[in-house]
Amino acid sequence: MITVEEAIRLTESHIKKTKAIDTVPISRSLGYVLAKNIIAPIAMPPFRQSAMDGYALGSIKDKKFKLVGEVKAGDNINPNIEEGQAIRIFTGAPVPPGTQAVIMQEKVEAQDHYIIPQHPITLNSNIRPIGEQIQKEDIALTEGTIITAATIGYIASLGVTHVDIYKKPSIAIIATGNELVSPGQTLKHGQIYESNSIMLSTALTKSGFTDISCYKVEDTYDVTLSLIENTIAHHDVVLVSGGISVGDYDFVGKALRALQVEEIFYKVKQKPGKPLYFAKKQDTTIFALPGNPASALSCFYIYVLPVLFKLSGYHKPHLKRSMNTSASEYHKKGQRAEFLKAHVQDNKVTILDGQASSMLRSFAVANAMVFLPEEVITVNNGDLIEVIHLP
Repeated sequence: MITVEEAIRLTESHIKKTKAIDTVPISRSLGYVLAKNIIAPIAMPPFRQSAMDGYALGSIKDKKFKLVGEVKAGDNINPNIEEGQAIRIFTGAPVPPGTQAVIMQEKVEAQDHYIIPQHPITLNSNIRPIGEQIQKEDIALTEGTIITAATIGYIASLGVTHVDIYKKPSIAIIATGNELVSPGQTLKHGQIYESNSIMLSTALTKSGFTDISCYKVEDTYDVTLSLIENTIAHHDVVLVSGGISVGDYDFVGKALRALQVEEIFYKVKQKPGKPLYFAKKQDTTIFALPGNPASALSCFYIYVLPVLFKLSGYHKPHLKRSMNTSASEYHKKGQRAEFLKAHVQDNKVTILDGQASSMLRSFAVANAMVFLPEEVITVNNGDLIEVIHLP
């Protein structure tokens, strides 16, 4: 067995950021990573712009101003303004030439066709200068930026319609086990409902991956071999759930060896998820996850998801970690590193009950995992412990 740290290092060293780039409309770019810098095609704002509803003033010294016009947002008119004059103006409207300041409408007294400022006026106050946000030809966003709703709004404001993004991997999920039946069917004695494929596909979808195919394979060597061979040929990442142990009916390992994949590691000194398998076959990445649901999901968050993020162009692919104060006491029963389902609130972390690798109930309410290295045996109330925040 290798350590958790070595397993993470090996996954990082064997995975390279994708070179596959696509150009998509910004409306379809959410959650992708920019593959090229975006250069601003215009300055923003492209003209001097009013930051307030109020009055554009031709000077800052006069005590009384004559109203000579009005400019609304979107108007193409460009009236000049002189000393002693004011123009009614609205937020976002172009500031008339000659304007020295814009005063808020709440700070003036209106008298017939005149306004009288009730507060001191500062030069260029409430005026957004050309290029205040960004100048034309400057870098608006850099390669590696994760595209969010705000990102899309920002680049749309610059008139950008399409962006270059890193493609995301296509993913196959293979669930193994003759004892597994789909939810909705009647259970026979000895059967359980298969949950790993929908759990993993949902976790993938939540993290922005949509090219997902799910397969169920019966526990026979020939069928297992054929399906794994086919998924390796047609997907970038293959996730096999179960069947990697050494039982008489665990055929995944035998099939992978027959397919001559490059095994990077098998078994990690961790709990849960000891029988984790990581391999490559040409450009396809292969994970064989433990069949127990909590083990599979733990390994997914620690190893699989960072690999998928890295393949998608992320510069920081791992989940956020922090040091938090323990609100629980816990004592290990072995020497392996442990990932414990937990809940973080107000900077305090509670280690949940039901940590067995077969149990998802505690995972269902967890928003984090606590990582205990091999050398940490006991956690006391008030200790600082490492927390991995779940997406």
